[in-house]
Parts: sequence; C-alpha cells; structure tokens
Amino acid sequence: MAVSTRNAPAADARGRRRAVPGRLRRSFGTHWYAWAMVAPVLAVMLVLIGWPLARGVYLSLTDATEANIGRTIGVNVIPSTYEFVGLDNYLRILTSDLFWDKLLWTVIWTVACVALHYGVGLALAVMLNRKLRFRSVYRVLLILPWAVPAFVAAFVWRYLYNSDYGVINGMLKLAGLGPVGWLDDPVTAKVAVIAVNVWIGVPFMMVALLGGLQSIPAELYEAAEVDGAGPWQRFRAITLPGLRQVSSTVILLGTIWTFNMFPIIFLVTRGGPGSETEILVTYAFREAFTGIRDYSGSAAWGVIILLMLVVLALGYRRTLRSQGDPW
Repeated sequence: MAVSTRNAPAADARGRRRAVPGRLRRSFGTHWYAWAMVAPVLAVMLVLIGWPLARGVYLSLTDATEANIGRTIGVNVIPSTYEFVGLDNYLRILTSDLFWDKLLWTVIWTVACVALHYGVGLALAVMLNRKLRFRSVYRVLLILPWAVPAFVAAFVWRYLYNSDYGVINGMLKLAGLGPVGWLDDPVTAKVAVIAVNVWIGVPFMMVALLGGLQSIPAELYEAAEVDGAGPWQRFRAITLPGLRQVSSTVILLGTIWTFNMFPIIFLVTRGGPGSETEILVTYAFREAFTGIRDYSGSAAWGVIILLMLVVLALGYRRTLRSQGDPW
C-alpha cells in the first residue's frame, strides 16, 4: 500500500497530461467554428507581433548595428557579420546613469499624466452625469481631443508653444507679459508635454468613468441622502467604490499607454531641449534610427521596457486581487 501511495501523485500527473490533449480535441470538435474565426486573428498577431518580438529579443542578444547587419545594395548582397554577445547589452544599459535618468523622468511623466487624466476625467464625468442643459453638446466637445489623431494634436500644440509666433505667447503679450520659451527650457518643456498628453488623454478617462457612474443604482444615492449623508460622504462611500473596477482597468491602460507615449514627446519637443524630455521609448527609437544605428541596443531597450510593463501589470493585478477585486 505504501508503494501505491507514493506513486499516486505521479500517476495523477500523468493522467492529467494525457487528459489535456483529449480536452483540446473535444473542444476543437465542439467549438470548431469559433476556432476557425479566431485562427485568422491569431495568424495576423503572430506575423505583426510575434515575429517582430522574437526578432527583437534575438537582436538584443547580439552586437548588431548599421555597420555589420546584412543588406542588399543594388546587385551586391552584403552578409551579416554581427555576433551573439548574450546579456552584454542589458548589463551595459542597466549599469549606465543614462538609463536611470530616463527611467526617473518616464516614471514622473507617467504618474503625473495618469493622475491628471483620472482626476480631471472623474471631475468632468461627475459633472456630465448630472442633468444639465446642452449636456450632449458638452460631451461631444469634451471628447473631441480624443478623436483628433495624436500626431495632429502634437503639431498643433507645437505651433501653440512656438516662442516667436505661438498663440500662447501672443495671449501673454496681450496681457502685458513677456514671451516664454516653452520648449527651450527643460522645466517648461516637461510641463508643456504633460499638458498636451493630459489634453489628449482626459476624454478617454471621462467617457469610461461616465459609463461607470451611470451603472451605479440611483437608489443608493437616494438612500444615503435620506440617511443624512452629505455630497462628499456619498461620493466617498458610493461613487468611488462603485467605480472601482472601471478605475482599475482605465488606470492600468492609461499607465501602459502613457509609459509608451511616443508621438507626443517626439513630435512636440523632439526629446529636447537636449534630451531632457526623452522617455525610454523615444530614446530606444533614437538608438535604432539616428547616427550609427544601434539595432541591438535599441532592441535591448525595448525588451527592458516590455518586461517592466509586464511586471507592472502583474503586480497591479495581484494587488487588486488581494483587495478582493475579481479583476
């Protein structure tokens, strides 16, 4: 009996391994139509996401640059001469002060933008959830920044910030104030790009939170008001808990999007002055497409960014689960 008891876990594991292919076959036989519909999407994702990701991870483990990568010039084919270097690129990046400086600014940029996205978006959602005249008009006007493509918004704001003929400095001049070099000073340039990203990102938060507000039963507010709860008490005890699941989702999405917000930084400030407003993703782009193009270094930067976001998402999800959120 002792022998059979000791062998029981191994036998159970073998039984589960044999059962998995059987379940997959039954699932495919029962839901073949769903599998057929999903297959093209999976194929496209493998081509557009899977292959570039695998290629990037491979390049990050080499010393590939513009000088040693394979290319074709006319009828001449120049073979690749780059070599496998293992984790050298990662060690070089993680031990450099440049990486930590860019990471610090990226974290500040992300936290400031997401906090303002959520705070302003929640305030507007609460106001639009009330009965107002022309409420539909307000909603359309407030969602317009989100409808404008990011690169168009970036070019418009760059014009507004122009030191010589920008609209903002023109308004300051009318008010009797001197012009400001918005994109010439590191501090004002950082404030400027944060303002642009907040202008673009607030409508998404507003719409998502407005949908969450409309799903909260009105009876809860009526009962709380009958019990003598004030506006702030109702907001804290009903509104915020009722928006918990929506808030957790939009904050995570907003964090990922803002962390990788390439067009605003690149098109508004070009990463300047100098490289003061460069975030991780824009610096990775410059590594790959400016000067002597360092493809392996850029790929290593990209993999590090991806790993940080994956760890952030997993940690955020675990924290929510520990607090009782099923998400």
